[in-house]
Amino acid sequence: MSKLTIPAGYRMPLTNNELQRAIELIHADFQHNLTVRLNLHRVSAPLFVDGKTGLNDDLNGVERPVSFDIPDVGTDGQVVHSLAKWKRLALKRYEFKLGTGLYTDMNAIRRDEEVDNLHSIYVDQWDWEKHIDVCNRNALYLKETVRDIVGCICDTATALRNAFPLLTFRPDRDVYFITTQELEDRFPDLSPNERETEICRRHHTVFLMQIGKTLKSGKRHDGRAPDYDDWDLNGDILMWNPVLESRFEISSMGIRVDAGALDRQLTLAGCDARRNLPFHQMLLQGELPQSIGGGIGQSRLCMLLLGTCHIGEVQASLWDSATAEACEKAGITLL
Repeated sequence: MSKLTIPAGYRMPLTNNELQRAIELIHADFQHNLTVRLNLHRVSAPLFVDGKTGLNDDLNGVERPVSFDIPDVGTDGQVVHSLAKWKRLALKRYEFKLGTGLYTDMNAIRRDEEVDNLHSIYVDQWDWEKHIDVCNRNALYLKETVRDIVGCICDTATALRNAFPLLTFRPDRDVYFITTQELEDRFPDLSPNERETEICRRHHTVFLMQIGKTLKSGKRHDGRAPDYDDWDLNGDILMWNPVLESRFEISSMGIRVDAGALDRQLTLAGCDARRNLPFHQMLLQGELPQSIGGGIGQSRLCMLLLGTCHIGEVQASLWDSATAEACEKAGITLL
């Protein structure tokens, strides 16, 4: 059963038709901003991959992919969770030069997602990956890239307000950087989600770094697969959502593992069996380019900039009957 929050007095200021035109503007403007700031261009990407290659994103390691047999091909397909690993292989296959990269429209199904205002079993995001030099594998380069992405968001918000004056949300360009350990030290009595909400309440735009590592408390702030992000050089872009009065994750991203980081993190995660998969063999043998990349939620960004309270207002998905009935009663249109 989903967890639904409808703020008191909530009303979407745009008509359904205006909403669709606003979503179109966000997609077009943000994609343009992203390609210019990060030097990316669009590529085609798969909806599903061969389950035996190890290319699918394992997320937290417990989510089940949607799988189906393909008799004429002789293998099983897996609908992607994300394209975190596929993109790095694409950098090599499509011969991207240093300092250039790709982005793509990623559509996924996450069958085990717990649906609520922010989460749907349907995931749509801009997945991007950029070829970097080994000397860029540091926190300074990571922070510069985060500031570029936040700049893209703010520029798109300005264009949206100019086109639809009823919309008033203004994201904060100033990014507050903090690690998961620093956050735990500051708010030791709060849960990870409560810590994120509190730091976003105070600083509005936050990049929370080093996700996946075990903290001094013996716990992890959140899970992160061991074979794409370097846990020392990753993070989430979080913004304050004034409609829901909570933290709001826009992007998960990071500098990707090199052979040393992959070796270390596979051991820490108890995933040594993955070393024999084709993708992991290429990484361990240094055959893939060094890279930075991430995913930026398309519906998430639309929610934030448009001021909607439920992700179903900006994307078409499936919802339980209680959510559908409560939204209808509140005058909220689920697509």
